[in-house]
Amino acid sequence: MLHLPSPVLAVLRAIIGFFTRGKFVPDNPITEFNLDLTQPIIYVIPSHSLADVLTLQLACKELGLPDPFEPVMFAGEAHKRVAFLVDGKGETLEQTIEQFTSALAIHRSDESHNAQLVPVKLFWDRYPGRESVDDLMGGKPERPAGVLKKTWQVIFKGRENLVRFSPPVSLKDMAQRQGSDKRIGHKLARVARIHFSRMQMIATGPKLPNRRHMFEQLLASATIREAINEEAKAKNIDKAAARQAALKYLEEIAADFSYRNLRMADAVLSWVWNKIYSGIEVNHAEKVRKLAQEGHEIVYAPCHRSHMDYLLLSYVLYHQGMVPPHIAAGVNLNFWPAGPFFRRSGAFFIRRSFKGNKLYSTVFREYLGQLFSRGYSVEYFTEGGRSRTGRLLPPKTGMLAMTVQAMLKGLERPVTIVPVYFGYEHVMEVGTYYKELKGKSKDKESLFSLFGMLRKLRNFGHGYVNFGEPINVNQSLNKLAPEWREHPEEGLKPNWLVPAVNDISNQLMVNINSAAAVNGLCLSATILLAAENRALPRKQLVKQISLYTSLIENVPYSDHVTLPEVDAETLLDQAISLDKFEIRSDYLGEIIGLDEKQQVLLNFYRNNIIHLLIIPAFIATALLQHRSLCRSQLVALLEQLYPLLKGELFLRYQVSDMSDLADRYLEEFAALKLISDQGDCFNIDSQRRGRLLLLAQVAQESLHRYAIVAALLAKRPHLERAELEQQALAGAQRLAQLHNIDAPEYYDKRITTNLLSLIREQGLSDSQSAEGLFKQLSPLLADGVYQSISELLDLEA
Repeated sequence: MLHLPSPVLAVLRAIIGFFTRGKFVPDNPITEFNLDLTQPIIYVIPSHSLADVLTLQLACKELGLPDPFEPVMFAGEAHKRVAFLVDGKGETLEQTIEQFTSALAIHRSDESHNAQLVPVKLFWDRYPGRESVDDLMGGKPERPAGVLKKTWQVIFKGRENLVRFSPPVSLKDMAQRQGSDKRIGHKLARVARIHFSRMQMIATGPKLPNRRHMFEQLLASATIREAINEEAKAKNIDKAAARQAALKYLEEIAADFSYRNLRMADAVLSWVWNKIYSGIEVNHAEKVRKLAQEGHEIVYAPCHRSHMDYLLLSYVLYHQGMVPPHIAAGVNLNFWPAGPFFRRSGAFFIRRSFKGNKLYSTVFREYLGQLFSRGYSVEYFTEGGRSRTGRLLPPKTGMLAMTVQAMLKGLERPVTIVPVYFGYEHVMEVGTYYKELKGKSKDKESLFSLFGMLRKLRNFGHGYVNFGEPINVNQSLNKLAPEWREHPEEGLKPNWLVPAVNDISNQLMVNINSAAAVNGLCLSATILLAAENRALPRKQLVKQISLYTSLIENVPYSDHVTLPEVDAETLLDQAISLDKFEIRSDYLGEIIGLDEKQQVLLNFYRNNIIHLLIIPAFIATALLQHRSLCRSQLVALLEQLYPLLKGELFLRYQVSDMSDLADRYLEEFAALKLISDQGDCFNIDSQRRGRLLLLAQVAQESLHRYAIVAALLAKRPHLERAELEQQALAGAQRLAQLHNIDAPEYYDKRITTNLLSLIREQGLSDSQSAEGLFKQLSPLLADGVYQSISELLDLEA
């Protein structure tokens, strides 16, 4: 078929190009796989198909890869560029075995050759199919599509076409590692078939279950039957009624995944992300694709900033060639029409609390285990709810605990949690978040609230999806609880479960923050909120953006943090295009500022990246407030305050890193000519002092809250925890009013509660330790704040 006349191929290629839409994964195979274009490249595709090769040709032309119709030259001979694994009947092609065997022999005899085998899977239809009697009895092997079916796929499924490239296999390495007979060619073909089978599973997922059959299986499990018996005894009802209650719970919880729904969602969301938003930037997805290829059970654990999060991750994964996950969604979203839509898009619904309902908790836990055992990836939000401040919330550990309990039942595949950082240049709900923090009741999700959000659609800028460093749960448990594989007695929770889950949850939050996406809006918001009167001349704002990008780039927080590869002027222009700033002009140029409303709302975006700047901000504060500060004093101060910062902002460093980190930031300050070294002490450049002042202001709100809590613990040690929380929160809010600070941290009870817990964990809650902490903090406070705190809490009385 590949030897048809050129005019015929040209016509067929034009038809293919008309009906298909070019989608490739990855979007740059040459860079991601480090392909050597000076060495031969041979494509390996599953079955003999002209349509597939023509589609591959179009993809290769766009990606800058060699044409699959052109022969590849090595050892002075022309070889076919494409190898097919099977024929139309699904049988392995002998000529492919001979092609592999011959190529391996050439590489074995001459090591100067290094041909690269690149597996390529073309998807025309990603419908996984539904379970049938055949599947329950073991299934039947699927045969390659015939001519008629392939024609139908091209015409009616062409817009869904996906060309999925895999990492290359070096024939040179294969030749050096393997023997020299024909069996090696057979082995290579067999490995390739397994690889393609796994790629199929990654892209489509398991066959969709017969929902009623799955419910019957779950209700027949020993664990749920026992829970039904206990429910019947506890409520004095018959077992049939208790079983019916369990069935209703399953119907309330379980997803009802629909491929048709997925296709419709893809069409709608493609419009949303490319029309309402300016596009979606995805980073580090290659790690997730590799985990899927290696057969891991993947749990996606994103931060939670917007209702758009549910949709965004599924959309991104679908376009990365992976099946979207089943998503744990709050039962508050189960309203018409959103509930049925989400359920058919893979959402399963979870109540806010399981407390006092053992039957519900058992049914939910067994359903989650069923998803894992069937091979579905799962997504849940460890924070529990959306962050109202833009900071990460302390993790809720229930879903992770249930994941580990599912592993204890004999899940064979390794379980890996993938942290996901969402960044937005506009979040629709931000306006309501601050009102809720200040006491307004949370609006119940409904069709009307959905229309209210849609009515506000406009240019929302970019969205960012950064995949963080994965956490292999099996390996983590091997370190935290070596005995974890030992099965506990039925119904008993292992002693190691809670501390191990807490450690993994905290590491997960650290890894989410370590994958932050920096953009012009976050940087501009951080700077303007620190400025006097929330306004700066454009030139000064650009210089400050340049300072922050230099700090983030030259003292990198982690390998997963992303920073746009554009200059400070461009970053500012991108932020201005979002229409969130007031711009006034005079004879000297532009002044960029925030109106009263945006002063409140932009705190959310600043808090998305505050953890990247908090350490240099504390260093700047210390340098400005302690005129004769030496290096050892600076390090001692950082080491004392860092545990609080780490616990609040989920920072990745250890206390032992503070000395080296201080040196690196001080060197960068010196390189930027903000300071000069004077032996062990430092002088601040007077002309650049304002830039340090703006940076230092980033740390002030944390210092305010720490000082209020420390002062209360020092002067009022008799207060009960609830009263202490209430007074600390009231004190922070009063301070905010006195000093014209309108930031959400001062109104979020959870942040105050978490801070008190951290201070207790660090052994700073007794009167003497708290007083010592307050004395350390006092010189770092901005002018007038110390006096306000003293008078506010009657500390001088």
